[in-house]
Amino acid sequence: MGGGVQPKLILVLVVALSCFAGNAPAQDSGGTHSPHGNLAMPCQNCHTSNGWRPIRALPEFDHNRTRYPLRGMHTSVACTQCHVKMVFTSVGQRCQDCHADIHKRQLGANCEQCHTVRGWQVSIRQIQQHTNRFPLTGAHAAVDCDACHKGAANSRFQTMSTQCYSCHSADFQATSTPNHVTAKFSTSCDTCHMTDSWLNAKFDHGSVGFPLTGGHAVPPRQCVDCHISNNYSLSSTACITCHLKDFQGTTNPNHVAANFPSNCSQCHTIVAWTPATFDHSMVNFVLTGAHTVPPRACTDCHVNNNYNLTSTACVSCHLKDFQGTTNPNHVSGGFAQTCDTCHNTSAWQPAQFDHSKSGFPLTGSHTVPPRQCTDCHVNNNYSITSTACVSCHQSDYNKAATPVPHSGFPTTCEQCHDTVLWTDGKFDHSTTGFTLTGAHIVPPRLCTDCHVNNNYNLTSTTCVTCHLKDFQGTTNPNHVTSNFPQTCDQCHSTTSWANATFNHNSTGFALTGSHTVPPRQCTDCHVNNNYNLTSTACVSCHQTDYNNAKSPLNHIAAAFPTTCETCHDTVQWTDGTFNHTSTGFQLTGAHTVPPRLCTDCHVNNNYSLNSTLCYSCHQKDYTGTTNPAHASAGFPTTCELCHDTTVWTDSTFNHNNTTFPLTGSHTVPPRVCTDCHVNGNYTTLPTACYGCHQTDYNNTTNPGHKAQPQFFPTTCQNCHNTTAWTGATFNHSQYTQFPTSHGNANNVCSTCHTNSNDYSVFQCTGCHGGNNAANFHHEQVNGYVYNSTNCYQCHPSGQGG
Repeated sequence: MGGGVQPKLILVLVVALSCFAGNAPAQDSGGTHSPHGNLAMPCQNCHTSNGWRPIRALPEFDHNRTRYPLRGMHTSVACTQCHVKMVFTSVGQRCQDCHADIHKRQLGANCEQCHTVRGWQVSIRQIQQHTNRFPLTGAHAAVDCDACHKGAANSRFQTMSTQCYSCHSADFQATSTPNHVTAKFSTSCDTCHMTDSWLNAKFDHGSVGFPLTGGHAVPPRQCVDCHISNNYSLSSTACITCHLKDFQGTTNPNHVAANFPSNCSQCHTIVAWTPATFDHSMVNFVLTGAHTVPPRACTDCHVNNNYNLTSTACVSCHLKDFQGTTNPNHVSGGFAQTCDTCHNTSAWQPAQFDHSKSGFPLTGSHTVPPRQCTDCHVNNNYSITSTACVSCHQSDYNKAATPVPHSGFPTTCEQCHDTVLWTDGKFDHSTTGFTLTGAHIVPPRLCTDCHVNNNYNLTSTTCVTCHLKDFQGTTNPNHVTSNFPQTCDQCHSTTSWANATFNHNSTGFALTGSHTVPPRQCTDCHVNNNYNLTSTACVSCHQTDYNNAKSPLNHIAAAFPTTCETCHDTVQWTDGTFNHTSTGFQLTGAHTVPPRLCTDCHVNNNYSLNSTLCYSCHQKDYTGTTNPAHASAGFPTTCELCHDTTVWTDSTFNHNNTTFPLTGSHTVPPRVCTDCHVNGNYTTLPTACYGCHQTDYNNTTNPGHKAQPQFFPTTCQNCHNTTAWTGATFNHSQYTQFPTSHGNANNVCSTCHTNSNDYSVFQCTGCHGGNNAANFHHEQVNGYVYNSTNCYQCHPSGQGG
C-alpha cells in the first residue's frame, strides 16, 4: 500500500522440530555439532554428500507439519528470507516479527484485520465496505484507500473527520455555479450533494421555509433564475420581494394607481401570474347573482380604476337605477335607499317587498288577487303612517248597513271583520265582558234581538237590564211582593227562564233531609209568600211542633230549650235523640241499660237538675244501706269512691286512699269490713296495731307482754308484721350485747329467761355447773361467787372475761 508500492510478502520459515513425525534418525549429538539446534530430521533431507552447501534444490521438508503452515505468498519465499539465523526455530509467528508497521501503530498490531497471506492488497470484506462510522457508498466505494488515506505511513485512519468538507474543501471553494464561497453556503455538503456524484446537486427548498411549487419549479428551474447576481441572502418569502416589477408593471388593473396591497397571494397563485382571481368576500362584500354573471371583470364595477370604494350599500353603485325607477317612482314615493329591502342580486326586476317589515303583514284579500302596490298606495302615496283598517276602508264603514248601520260603531273594524272577506263580519261578544251562552245564541240571534232600536250603548251586563219585565211579571213566586233581589242569575240560567233553581246554601241555611224530600216547593216553608225570614233557628218554623210535643215528655212543661237541633235532625222530627254528654254528665253502665227513659232519672218531669253528684239521685240508696250502714257509720256521700255505674252492690273500697293501706293478713283471707270495723265503727279506729290487737297483747304469755312493758311496749310493729302474729322477731341488742345464740340457747328466750313474766331475771348457772357450785370452779378469780349475776358481770357478751 502507499504510493502504489506493492511490497513482497516475505516467507517466514518456522522450524518446529517437535512437530515432525517419522523414523529418520536424528543427528548425532555426541558427534558432529548441528548449527541448527536440536533439529530432529536427517541432514540429507536438505544437504548433499558433496558438502553442506549448497543445499538440495528441493529439500525434503513439509512445512505444513510445523506450527506455522505456509499459505499464500509465504509458499514462494526462499527459506533464507525468513530463517536468517541457523537456528530455524528463532523465527516469530506474528506479522510484525518480519514486516515493518508502516502505519505506525495507528491501526494496532493485528495486521490480519485488513491484510491476508495472499497479498498486501486489502481484501477483508468488512474493511472493503468500511462498516465503521463512515460506510463507503457511491463513489466512495470505488476508490483506493490511499485516495483518502494519503501516505500509509503518514495518513490518519482513526481520527479522520466524516464531514464531506474535510476531503472536499477544494471542490467547495472551486465551485462557481453557484459560487459557494461568495454566496456563503454552508459547508454541510450533504445538504445538496450525494456520494454518487458531486454534480447534479439538489437542494430541498422547503427547509428554508419556502417550498418551490408551481411556476417556481416548472420549467426546471436554475438557482440563478431567482437568486440573481449570486444573491442567496434573501430574507423575505413575500411575493413582492421578487415580483415588485410585475406588481408595478401591471395595468389591468393598475396595481399602483389603485393602491392595491402588495400581498400578491390574495389574487395570484404560483401556477401562473395570470389569470389572477380575487376572493371578494375578504372585503365584506360577497359577489352573488348578477355581480358574478356574466363573468365579471373588475372594471364592470370599479369604473375609472376606482378600487377605493368604502360603502357596500347598493345605492352607492345603483343610484341612477334608483332615481330612474318610475313603477313605482322611488324618489317621489320617498322610498328608502336600502335597495336590498326589495331587490336582490339575481336581477333588478322583479322586485319583492316583505310588507310584514312595515308592521303591516299582508293577508287574505290584501294579497288576492295578486296585488299591485298601487291598489292600496293610490296616487303613489307610500307615506301611510296608520295601520288602522278605517284609514283605507272609511268609505266601506260609512256605507255599511248590514247587519245594522255602523253609525255609532267604533271604527276598530278588526273587531268584527278580517282580511278574508269584508261582508262576513263576526263579533266576539265576550270582548265586551258579556259572553253569549244558552238562549242568548239559540235560535241564531240577531244583534237587534237584544239591541232594540239600534241601541248598542248598553253599559250594564246584569240580567234585569233586559229582563225587568220578566222579573216583574213572575208570580210563582211573586218576585216583586216577595222583595226578591234583582240578581236573576242566583236562580236562573241562560238556558231557560223557567226551571229556575235556587242554591239555598247561599242563604246560610242549607236544605237537608225532610227539607228537601219530598221535592219541596218554596211555599212549603215560605208560607204566605214570606221570603223575608231572618232566622235559621228551627223553632222559627217549628214552634207549633215544639208546643205540641208530648213524647217523650211535654217540652213546655219540662222547660226544654227551643234549640231543637240539640235532639232533633232534619231527617225526622219524631226520632229525637239527646247527647247527655253535652250536659257534662255522660251516661254509662246502668244509666243506659236497660234502655233508659228520661223519666227514669228526671222524676216528676224535673229537667232542672244542676248537680252531677251520685248522692243527688241516690240518697235513698245511701241511707237505706245497712251492710255497712252508711249513714250511721258516717260514710261520705261521695258514692263514686266505692261504687260505679255498672251495679250498686259490688262496691269496692281502695283502703290505700286512707292513712292505713291493707297488707298481709289484713287482706287474707278475703276480708270484710266488719272484721276490723266492729260494731259499725268506721270513724274512731286508730292506725296503731295495739288499737285493734290489745287483747292479743294482754293474753300473750310467752313471753308475758303486759307484765313487763319495759321490755315489750305496745308498739307491736317492733316485733310483729301483718303477715302473721306469731313468728315475731326481737332485737336483743337494744338491751344487751349478750347474743341469743350463746351456747345451746339456740335463740330460744326461755333458755336464759326462766320467768316468762319477768325477763329481768336470767340464769347462767343452770347451763354452767348445773346450779351446783361444786361443779364449777374459778380458782384464778379472787372473790369469786357462783351465781348468774356474777357470771354476767364478767361475761356481758358471753365471751371470756
